[in-house]
Amino acid sequence: MDNILVVGSMNMDLVVNTNRVPDKGETIIGKSFEQVPGGKGANQAAAVGKLGGRVSFVSACGKDSFGDDLLSSLQDKGVDTSSVFTLDDNTGIAAITVEEDGDNRIIVVQGANASLSPEMIDQVEGKIKEAAYLLLQMEIPLATVIHTIELADFYQTRVILDPAPAQGLPREIYSKIDYLLPNSGELALLLEEYDLRDEEDKIEQLLDWGVKNILITKGSEGVTLYHKGSQQVYPTLKVKAVDTTAAGDTFAGALAFGLQKGWDIDRCISFGNRAAAISVTRPGAQSSIPSFAEVENMKGI
Repeated sequence: MDNILVVGSMNMDLVVNTNRVPDKGETIIGKSFEQVPGGKGANQAAAVGKLGGRVSFVSACGKDSFGDDLLSSLQDKGVDTSSVFTLDDNTGIAAITVEEDGDNRIIVVQGANASLSPEMIDQVEGKIKEAAYLLLQMEIPLATVIHTIELADFYQTRVILDPAPAQGLPREIYSKIDYLLPNSGELALLLEEYDLRDEEDKIEQLLDWGVKNILITKGSEGVTLYHKGSQQVYPTLKVKAVDTTAAGDTFAGALAFGLQKGWDIDRCISFGNRAAAISVTRPGAQSSIPSFAEVENMKGI
């Protein structure tokens, strides 16, 4: 089958819009507040679904109103949520401060996401076996991420990993990753314990360890794709950013969607760049994700 399986976090985003963030000990008046469905895993699943892809989601939420609202939001976008575990815990939340220029600061409280265990993944092993692509992030326990990648490798399901929030991975896991999507800061954190001089050395090391494709996301500077022995820069579109909260998640979901469609990597990355560019012109996480028609109709750089 050519289904995309997303395994990851789901959070309710508690978003405060403000002209600037306060200094230590300072209180300021914000501009607005809203609750927006989010979480890196849920955002990426929502992106695939809204673009028209076939996508299932594995996650965990609490028995509370946030969990109900998150599930409803995903289902409205065509995401299969039958493998989301409902636990006796609070649904995860993210406290997000968005400044006037669109930059954001995020604090995540994991809640039920922290209880998504390898044993739970074993309960949905058949979904991994049937999927064409597995899309993962790192807002769930690291042991769960590693176990899920190992199962995908066993079943020859191709793995896309967005390593955020970044932390070190076992060296042997890299050969099981088909597409690695770090930004420059995440790349540095992945290899923090190794004595590597610069970004090029880090990329070369990961390729030596067996990563098939590395896509370094650079915000307004676009994306650079690295294979063994080659690299290609893909510029993004120039837009006025309102909120960058889910830009990386939108790119990851759009990339997976393109791969599911059987597009070549150039088209997948260009499509992902356009989708992410649209998302930063809108507030919120899942609320900022564009439709397929909106991405296809966006012109110019």
